[in-house]
Amino acid sequence: MIGALRSVFLACAVMTAAGSASGDGSNITYTVASFDDLDGWAADDHAAAYDTFLNTCADFDDPDWTSLCAVAQTYSRETARSFFELFFRPVLIQDGKDALFTGYFEPELEGSRVPTSRFRYPVYKMPPEAKASNPWLSRREILTSGVMDNRGLEIAWVDDPVELFFLQIQGSGRIRLTNGSTVRVGYGGANGHNYRSIGVELVRRGVYKAHQVSAQVIKNWVRRNPAAGVELLLHNPSYVFFREVRRVSSADGPLGAMNRSVTAMRSIAVDPAYTPLGAPVWVEKDGAGKMRRLMIAQDTGSAIKGAQRADIFFGTGDAAGQAAGRLRDPGRMLVLLPIQRAYALLPDGF
Repeated sequence: MIGALRSVFLACAVMTAAGSASGDGSNITYTVASFDDLDGWAADDHAAAYDTFLNTCADFDDPDWTSLCAVAQTYSRETARSFFELFFRPVLIQDGKDALFTGYFEPELEGSRVPTSRFRYPVYKMPPEAKASNPWLSRREILTSGVMDNRGLEIAWVDDPVELFFLQIQGSGRIRLTNGSTVRVGYGGANGHNYRSIGVELVRRGVYKAHQVSAQVIKNWVRRNPAAGVELLLHNPSYVFFREVRRVSSADGPLGAMNRSVTAMRSIAVDPAYTPLGAPVWVEKDGAGKMRRLMIAQDTGSAIKGAQRADIFFGTGDAAGQAAGRLRDPGRMLVLLPIQRAYALLPDGF
């Protein structure tokens, strides 16, 4: 039965189905491909992708996916490639926008549980009134009005406001305390204001050209220009609050949108309007350092919008941050869908 299905599928592998995306009515196309169409598929470490898939597949509540997760338990790392090829089909989902791959990471900051002359910048929990109001106060109002003072909302204090700003962009991180222990923080909410890019603002001011801007370039500029740097950070009215994460081992990655640890170089953030969370995704990233590997969609991000948009998780610390910050490359991504889901995207009557 499966062999017959494979033969039928290969005959129609390049058929394209068109439909409308829910919400904005834009035209979406679906192209069902074969695994032979995936550049570099045979050379990938399918066992690593299989391990990452198992980390979240038990959280599916859709019958097609829960069945596949149950089947996955009967396979092994040695037969991982067969599992993916037998039960999935790659689908290229396009919405008319060019593919874009960027990177993200888990920052590590230096900090203290109590404020000191060095550690002066608080990492805040979300106040109750912010949860009840959307939007709440702007970044400038939160940091300059005194509304957060003397309320016990501080998780820790860090020594660098620029790194704290970028911690908020990443949404999670680790704080190394002076006693050698580590506090892990995760996204705890936001003030409801739209994010305003300070990189775009530097380009608008003529400080840099668009191709020159990166996280490290922005950090260096703010540190060289302390007064203007503070004002630049306040240009972004969005503010992220945190929560302390205690149940995740220090050996594991931060929690993603599925409330499970993400895996360096195997987990990606996607737009769930197009890519189901937990689904395997074949990534063909072009540009410098081409990347061809199977990853798992386990996270989301406010800037990750579109069918061909993904954010690759690079890991923890400065090296991961530098690599992630350099990434802004084209390519393509194909979602591995259960066979019946892939066939359902073909034109009626095929």
